[in-house]
Amino acid sequence: MTLPPFPLFATCLVLGLGLALGPAMASDPPAKAESKTDSKTEGKGEIKIDLKPDLSKAKVERRTEPEPEAEPKGKAKAEAKADPKPEPKAERKPEQKPEQRPEHKPESSAEPKQPVSMGELRDMIESKISEVRATRGPAPVVRVQAKGGTRQAGKAQDKHAKAAGHGHWSYQGDTGPQHWHELNPEFKQCGLGERQSPIDIREGIPVELDPIQFDYKLSAFRVIDNGHTVQVNVEPGNRIVVNGRRYELVQFHFHRPSEERLNGRQFEMVAHLVHKDLEGKLAVVAVLIEEGKGHPIVQQVWNNLPLEKRVEQAGLQGLDLLQLLPEDRRYVTYMGSLTTPPCTEGVLWMVLKKPVSVSAQQIAIFSRLYPMNARPVQPQRDRLIKDGQ
Repeated sequence: MTLPPFPLFATCLVLGLGLALGPAMASDPPAKAESKTDSKTEGKGEIKIDLKPDLSKAKVERRTEPEPEAEPKGKAKAEAKADPKPEPKAERKPEQKPEQRPEHKPESSAEPKQPVSMGELRDMIESKISEVRATRGPAPVVRVQAKGGTRQAGKAQDKHAKAAGHGHWSYQGDTGPQHWHELNPEFKQCGLGERQSPIDIREGIPVELDPIQFDYKLSAFRVIDNGHTVQVNVEPGNRIVVNGRRYELVQFHFHRPSEERLNGRQFEMVAHLVHKDLEGKLAVVAVLIEEGKGHPIVQQVWNNLPLEKRVEQAGLQGLDLLQLLPEDRRYVTYMGSLTTPPCTEGVLWMVLKKPVSVSAQQIAIFSRLYPMNARPVQPQRDRLIKDGQ
């Protein structure tokens, strides 16, 4: 069969398609524009039957393009309702203890320290020294003994060293007068001094000395046993004048036997009346005591003896110190020292030549306390002694 020419065939085909698609095109008005495009393309020889469905898909896709942007918001709201995010937990951390943060600031350790005072620094140094000393053991004791020495000699050295450590002195043994200068550096005058007391007063130059002007009055007093003697402290207001110089009476005390000697004679006891002037210089009046009748002043002192050592006891009645002196007040004088440590020199001594008497019982009372508390006589050397006539 012979086919009709191509133009005629194409015309028939278009008419057939129009009859078939007529009802669909009538129900879809927008397809008019699309049919035009289709007709144009057909004239060019291209047939795109699936163009309409593609356009509908494109329209649907364009309509649904903004929807994905809204989906995260909806999802976020749903997720926020269903499962809250952990971000609020991080925000709660500073809310746990907001007021405690200043207490734990790292800068607090670097704050400047307040300055330390000298008193606190001294206490810190002393405390540190005490800690170091506490960790150290006692220093080893090294004993050096010469050949031929005995254990007794070593013990004597130990006792002497012990006494030297605290300066205790006495009238016998390792702490007696022969060792006073070794017990304490302050006692060096006891061994090195050139004008020490007491002395045996001999060969004094006979001269007419000005009398000692005693200005004593009834006075309150206190008695104390100081561990070396019985001492009486008197209230101010009692004084002497010697060579135009005034001295105030401070105290008086007793020694047995007498420390001073007159031309080799030693007495039962002696009373030393210690005076001091405004410059601190000392003047001592020595009243020699021999056995005889009882003395009222001495008895008054014994009546007020304290029951314990180094404790003062006040007398109930005043003390008339003039009664302690002999009627004959001529004296001998020289420059010497204290007769007890530290043996200070430069002391003016005035020894009354006539003694006073006390009873044997009064001497015995003192002897029970101090049977011997007298320093041995010291070298006279070239000192000048004046003997008042």
